Amino acid sequence: MIIPEPGQKIEIQSYKHNGQLHRVWDKTTVLKANHNVLIGGNDRTQVTESDGRTWITREPAICYFHAKYWFNVIGMIRTDGLYYYCNLGSPFAFDEEALKYIDYDLDIKVFPDMTFTLLDEDEYEQHKQEMNYPQVIDSILQHQVTILQRWIRQRKGPFAPEFVDQWYERYLTYLT
Repeated sequence: MIIPEPGQKIEIQSYKHNGQLHRVWDKTTVLKANHNVLIGGNDRTQVTESDGRTWITREPAICYFHAKYWFNVIGMIRTDGLYYYCNLGSPFAFDEEALKYIDYDLDIKVFPDMTFTLLDEDEYEQHKQEMNYPQVIDSILQHQVTILQRWIRQRKGPFAPEFVDQWYERYLTYLT
């Protein structure tokens, strides 16, 4: 796997299990990258949906991807606090084109008080049937939801109190 350099701007592509492109984030600045982890930052970046619609993110965000866990975490810095959006998906891969992962529908939204909600269970069940997710994928994802919830409760990794602030400060150094 190619490893991008800090300061490099990359595209992020999410796919569905059937191989169809799901969503593309235009520009994310790499803050740290190695074979296991990629941390990036973006603000007001263009997002393109699979149907061609585009929109712009509203706030600065720090993105955390891991090559061994089946989830990624976006810390969104809003005026009323830090929110997290967690996507259950395959571990990331990076090539010359983009950072890539498969989005498996389930999401966890974390609020500034660190309460959280599991989202899109209906969408997951529908896609599991339509795209024939193998039983092993279902088992992995259910286990990863448990790990992710534990990380949130324990304030581990990207949920540590200083994590987003420190990486956001680093992101700001690339804007000048």
